[in-house]
Amino acid sequence: MRKMTVFQRFSRTFRDNPSLAKMLIVFTVSGGGLVAYSEAKADGGIHAVNPSEVDVKKKRVVVLGTGWAGTSFLKNLSNSSYDVQVISPRNFFAFTPLLPSVTCGTVEPRSIVEPIRNIVRKKNVDVHYWEAECFSIDAANKKVYCRSHLGGDVNAKEEIVVDYDYLVISVGARSNTFNIPGVAENCHFLKEIEDAQKIRRTIVDCFERASLPNLSDEERKKILHFVVVGGGPTGVEFAAELHDYVTEDLVRLYPKAKEAVKITLLEATDHILNMFDKRITAFAEEKFQRDGINLKTGAMVVNISDKEITTKEVKNGGAVSTMPYGMVVWSTGIGTRPVIMDFMKHIGQGNRRVLATDEWLRVEGCDSIYALGDCATINQRKVMEDIWAIFRKADKDNSGTLTVKEFQEVLADICERYPQVGLYLKSRQMKSLVDLLKDSSGDAVKESIEVNLEEFKLALSQVDSQMKNLPATAQVAAQQGSYLADCFNRMEKCENNPEGPLRFRGEGRHRFRPFRYKHLGQFAPLGGEQTAAQLPGDWVSIGRSSQWLWYSVYASKLVSWRTRALVISDWGRRYIFGRDSSGI
Repeated sequence: MRKMTVFQRFSRTFRDNPSLAKMLIVFTVSGGGLVAYSEAKADGGIHAVNPSEVDVKKKRVVVLGTGWAGTSFLKNLSNSSYDVQVISPRNFFAFTPLLPSVTCGTVEPRSIVEPIRNIVRKKNVDVHYWEAECFSIDAANKKVYCRSHLGGDVNAKEEIVVDYDYLVISVGARSNTFNIPGVAENCHFLKEIEDAQKIRRTIVDCFERASLPNLSDEERKKILHFVVVGGGPTGVEFAAELHDYVTEDLVRLYPKAKEAVKITLLEATDHILNMFDKRITAFAEEKFQRDGINLKTGAMVVNISDKEITTKEVKNGGAVSTMPYGMVVWSTGIGTRPVIMDFMKHIGQGNRRVLATDEWLRVEGCDSIYALGDCATINQRKVMEDIWAIFRKADKDNSGTLTVKEFQEVLADICERYPQVGLYLKSRQMKSLVDLLKDSSGDAVKESIEVNLEEFKLALSQVDSQMKNLPATAQVAAQQGSYLADCFNRMEKCENNPEGPLRFRGEGRHRFRPFRYKHLGQFAPLGGEQTAAQLPGDWVSIGRSSQWLWYSVYASKLVSWRTRALVISDWGRRYIFGRDSSGI
């Protein structure tokens, strides 16, 4: 038998023991001050387990999708009493926040993807993966119907039927065209790896076409006019990446194109980055103007042909204008996938835009089905819907009135069950229920004071105004996946010892605490090695130091040490050699 070299042994040891690959990533920011440390958990993968050999006593959990929510659920699931079946048309997880970097060659596409089999390879949970796409969900019979296109026939009729005990829906969303004519036929989207690769090839093709000798100046300007529709984080970051790509790399290779290139960013509202602090919005708009990016706010797209894009001014009498373009990237929101729309009709949610779940991520009306990520939204229950039940639960002596002391005893459960109560107290800078009752009555309130149901309603009448839907971001989806995995890990324990808040409309307590999203901050890369960062506590940072913070945070959040090494090496390669402009 051939002897292994020292290098081969070293390499094999690290492949077989991912935990040995833990490392410390240190980034020095502007003379020191920032150190980012990331500890990778031992990655697991999929066991080659024949479903027919699985212990029949194990409950089957079917997971649809390998995006942020589904992958986070799989990574954190550790209870070996489940038989997990993963079904997705893509056999990898993609780190989507870096997709704009892929479009311009700053990062290579394979650097931000990790095979799903690698992610859960060594877990103690039986997990199987099938590369197929779910096209129908039968909640009544607990079945999902799938179809694989691996044979190359997109119209294949052969179906795969899978039974489940629990179903986790995490299929994400698709780009929303808002039914505007020409968008689907003529625009590029930026949701998947394939989208980013297509955009990258189109950019290079536009420059190559513009270099041909038989073109007029007007034709050359049309080909090199890049239009980005949508002033959200993705659209802004792509416009910034494209500007850097053009000014730092492409104009050196295509000197004749320098004067003809134009980047236009269209936004229907008055400002870009509306979800960020106003200081960030103002800085971004000023920087884009300095960089020569044509920013048009208040411009709504009404039609896109194969040569021109037509916009309508939201103000100024609704003036209509057209502009020729070479490429359009559409980044204006998300829409529901067909399988989810069909499922919603069958369960009585056909009038909604997205799938509704309760605070425990269960689909409303389906106790054994959970929905996470962009395909669903939490339908937070209103306090005023349960005001009588809350009053009755707090009124332990059945006197028909509540003392402040009685209500304080259940206030923690109320704030946990209805988070808008805590948010309302915080927004009004109130420390307790005494402050709330004092605010509604205008009188000094003591613990001995009693309030009746009507006074109680008055005190809580404005609480539900604090209710907000969670944003459709990777951060929310990842936290939901981790939360649901923790619930599944402790399912049996919490059945016997519930740890959730009081059931105001029933007896006892809920099994688990409801999901609570913790916002960790957000970034907006603006090009030129400058990034805007908005972190908890109203902390805003803009500039080069925030760019290094962006580098360190994104490197630490990548799913494996392999992808971390690849992305960091891509960043280093770009600094040394520039971005690649090959048309592949």
